[in-house]
Amino acid sequence: MPDSPGLGEQALNKAAEIGLSSQLDQVENLNVDVKTDPLKLVQGEVDAVSIEGEGLVMQKDLRVEELKMQTGSVAINPLSAAFGKIELTKPTKGSTRVVLTEDDINRAFNSEYIRSQLQTHKIDVNGQLMTIIPQHIDFHLPGNSKVALSASILLRETGETQQIAFSAVPKVSANGQTVSLENVEYGDTQEISPDLTKALIDATSEILNLSNFNLEGMTLRVKQLEVETGKLIMQAEAYVEQIPSA
Repeated sequence: MPDSPGLGEQALNKAAEIGLSSQLDQVENLNVDVKTDPLKLVQGEVDAVSIEGEGLVMQKDLRVEELKMQTGSVAINPLSAAFGKIELTKPTKGSTRVVLTEDDINRAFNSEYIRSQLQTHKIDVNGQLMTIIPQHIDFHLPGNSKVALSASILLRETGETQQIAFSAVPKVSANGQTVSLENVEYGDTQEISPDLTKALIDATSEILNLSNFNLEGMTLRVKQLEVETGKLIMQAEAYVEQIPSA
């Protein structure tokens, strides 16, 4: 079978799959495909590396529905390759596509990490400093390039629950590393506290921060952010110094 991968490729694929999986909290499906031939491998050349994953749970309990990365030719250490390890001798670039669903982002919002972040700071509500305890946060991707948030927040000091709702347009920073929310519009609820709104906006930016999607030896820089109904798609450039392997 001329199309079947050689033993060298299979070993490299497997090692990279194990290495990447070890950095993730959970993996539904992960496939690494190293394209080369034995002659090039001996010379430390790889034509391309593609990584495809589904249901990957990254740090901060952030689940990614789909991740695809594709590099061009890669220079690797042929000696390490003989032992089934991909060791880059110089960095390479690749293109990456990350898909997050509404459910993925809701899961992150209601995670212990974000809840504790929100409870850490006292927030000015009507001139009084309050500790906020998120009861429930609903994140929506209604389309029209917007994100929408509605939250039920308990104010510990007074015991009252406040409802807050707004929509906004996510924008990627010039350096491609962070996402901020712009054009904030309020729903039926009156804005009870600019500080509270800011805390929720900051939490959204924290979840969509690109460093959450970096794996060891790989840094992403977002080129484009597409907000569709029910899902958010990031097109990014990957700067790859190492591909984790077993």
